[in-house]
Amino acid sequence: MPDMEKLRAILERNDFATSYFETAREAADYLDGKLDGKTIGVGGAMTIKEMGLGERLGCHNKVISHFLFDDPVEAAQAAQVYLTSCNALAETGEILNIDGTGNRVAATLFGHEEVYIILGVNKIAPDYDSALWRARNIASPKNAQRLGRKTPCAAKADKCYNCNSPERICRALVTLWQKPRGIGRMEVVIINEPLGF
Repeated sequence: MPDMEKLRAILERNDFATSYFETAREAADYLDGKLDGKTIGVGGAMTIKEMGLGERLGCHNKVISHFLFDDPVEAAQAAQVYLTSCNALAETGEILNIDGTGNRVAATLFGHEEVYIILGVNKIAPDYDSALWRARNIASPKNAQRLGRKTPCAAKADKCYNCNSPERICRALVTLWQKPRGIGRMEVVIINEPLGF
């Protein structure tokens, strides 16, 4: 089990706000209470889907998501708040996300008043190299398989083959070392349960 206090202290030194919850339900309650009357964009994150968070927040916010509601991909970029997850979080503080289209990673870099990166403990890795390995060899193959892509990683769901398939979903990697200046507030929400890929 990672040292959560140490990890949170590292993230906070890098200008990220942090919160920690034992369960996904507690985290959903927290976010549901915190976000009200906002326009919220949601990235393609299984973590958020498993939590039922988009639907729950949609009762008192305007939620925009191609992933949950078939909204145009670009529409979430204009939202006040953006919710996503990450493919990996290193205990040394780096937050990694791999993307195929770029909409999800772009939304973590610029333009929103608030961004929440929500993750389960299964996504925490000891260091940057382990986090990169996790993002490429665990998260990406499972996501490619979930999306029905015709790639070697989707066929076997065992590792990244660094393929040249036109259906490849790992086309861009963003590593957040510190909160980008183009975001008003960024919070990392850590949940002590396995969630997403």
